[in-house]
Amino acid sequence: HVLMRWAGGARGTILASQTSPGHYNDLSVRIYGDKAGLEWSGSRPEELRFSPYGEETRTLVRGGHGATAEARRVSRMPAAHPEGYIEAFANFYRDAADIIRAHRSGGAVDAARAAQVPDVVDGARGVKFVAAAVESNAAGGAWTQARLG
Repeated sequence: HVLMRWAGGARGTILASQTSPGHYNDLSVRIYGDKAGLEWSGSRPEELRFSPYGEETRTLVRGGHGATAEARRVSRMPAAHPEGYIEAFANFYRDAADIIRAHRSGGAVDAARAAQVPDVVDGARGVKFVAAAVESNAAGGAWTQARLG
């Protein structure tokens, strides 16, 4: 269980477990802001729940009405055909290969796609995050500063 605070003041919680009863390798993400909440679960990977404050919750379906061009680009199967884990890696590797190819040929790199592919700096941030979590655990769960920027 990790409590987090970002430089802009936002706070968050990460709960990671491979042994939670009733959750079989279930990756879930919940994000709540001052205007809305988002929820996604690996057990229902085709759906994203969008909950604006004061409005009904909407379930957005991958490949469904209103999908952006970027969402359509990374969807390899039509809506309602399961897609997920392996396809996510395929999309990642394709984007990484396209970026490498563009660099080698001197071509233009799509900045939006490049921003979605982790680099060495992202890897270093991940190592710092894990090191801070280990340090906090060794100190009995004490708050530990982790400068990831």
